[in-house]
Amino acid sequence: MKRKFKIGYTAGVYDLFHIGHLNILKKAKEHCDFLIVAVSTDELVQKYKNKVPVIPFEERVAIVEAIKYVDQVVAQNHRDKMLAHDIYHFDAMFVGDDWRGSDFWMKIEKELNSKGSEVIYFAYTKEVSSTLLKEVLNKIKNS
Repeated sequence: MKRKFKIGYTAGVYDLFHIGHLNILKKAKEHCDFLIVAVSTDELVQKYKNKVPVIPFEERVAIVEAIKYVDQVVAQNHRDKMLAHDIYHFDAMFVGDDWRGSDFWMKIEKELNSKGSEVIYFAYTKEVSSTLLKEVLNKIKNS
């Protein structure tokens, strides 16, 4: 039987919302009683990805809020996962497994474990991504 956490947390841009986004939110909710989803602000995305999301922040928040698996949506205006833990006191953080083993996430795992919290990885949906959708849209636009 799957372990059930009290408070779960996940974060993302959620630009051009697709089935991969829905899958991670559904799986996360299956593992916790209360799911907090942090949506990256336009400014944060510009800062660390050096691009502006296609869908404005307020609209991305509205989309994520409408998902039945989501209990609370918050703005993510920084990438400091430990600060997020200090604010939201989550038991588990849910992340795509494309990040597993990276120096950044290994450090986060260690720090969260020291506070009694865990990082849970879910299979990344390789068939679709916002980047792929943007490429297809650009091809259509430029043809």
